[in-house]
Amino acid sequence: MPQNMMPLIMDNQKTILLVDDEEGTLDFLEYNLIKSGYEVYKASNGIEAIKLAEEVKPRLILLDVMMPEMDGIETCLEIRKKKELKDSMIAFLTCRGEDYSQIIGFNSGADDYIRKPIRFNVLLYRLEAMLRRAKRNKEQSEIIFREITLLKDRYSIVVNNNEIPLPKKEFDLLAFFINNSGKVFTREEILMQLWGEDTLVGDRTVDVYVNRLREKIGIDYFRTVKGFGYGMNLT
Repeated sequence: MPQNMMPLIMDNQKTILLVDDEEGTLDFLEYNLIKSGYEVYKASNGIEAIKLAEEVKPRLILLDVMMPEMDGIETCLEIRKKKELKDSMIAFLTCRGEDYSQIIGFNSGADDYIRKPIRFNVLLYRLEAMLRRAKRNKEQSEIIFREITLLKDRYSIVVNNNEIPLPKKEFDLLAFFINNSGKVFTREEILMQLWGEDTLVGDRTVDVYVNRLREKIGIDYFRTVKGFGYGMNLT
């Protein structure tokens, strides 16, 4: 952690919190990210990470899944409870690639999954893509589509006067569909837009998230083109 730590202003600053119990991984990432223009903070476990995140409010959090005391999933869930950290983007570092484990991670509030061993040029690309998505997400605080109002400051929606909180990835998927209403996207296009290139998740992940949104909002809002993909019904 930089010795001259001061309260940070989030706008347009490349601040990142690295969380991993492997000292070598932290040192490798810190060295290369500083060279790439990032302001880097480090934590070796989930408890320390939560405390440090509340202090510095990083734009990005790179979080190892397998850690003692508090694992990455638990840490992510706790971070997502903090209103002051709602704009922080979280990516998991993991050796695991199964769809089910990634879905659990995204349900806990993660924005991306990055596989170990780390290829730094790929990692850097994914982090920059997350920053671009974060910037787009802040452009509108409220979106209205038919009977649905998206409240971006709370990651919830209002449907027929009922407010429904959504996991962050479900919210992002619904916002993507609504911002592109009238269009139908393939699963591959949805994965590219929501998870980025080199994503570890498969097509089944998109089906799972669309079905969850249907259960919460209603099937009539969504359009399915068999053998192609998904979109929103305009009426």
